[in-house]
Amino acid sequence: MTDLIRLSLTTVNAPDAIALARFYAEITGGVAKGDERWALVEGPNGDIGFQQIDDYRPPTWPDGEVGMQMHLEFLVDDLEATGARVLAAGATRFEHQPNADHCFVYADPAGHPFCLSQWGVPRVGD
Repeated sequence: MTDLIRLSLTTVNAPDAIALARFYAEITGGVAKGDERWALVEGPNGDIGFQQIDDYRPPTWPDGEVGMQMHLEFLVDDLEATGARVLAAGATRFEHQPNADHCFVYADPAGHPFCLSQWGVPRVGD
């Protein structure tokens, strides 16, 4: 026995778990499994869980009336190309972009902010 703690999954609240899982499966190249109450995306770089919440209220970022709760960060090579892909999948891009030199902030179909980021990606000339 050991006292090692390992993260196994991040679970996101949603009004419809499988609908949100399908969105994230589409943008990450993963596979969505489950139903409207509980779903999972098995992705190429990790899994994300989704649970249906009856009184789900989407975050109101950046004003914070309903707190952000959490957000997911996705590392990408091309901000414009991946941005176009997530928009086509049903995301919306926030007008407020606090780090537009390396990161774009979007909302998923349930309103959760998520980022496409080049933070940590080696840049030409580095």
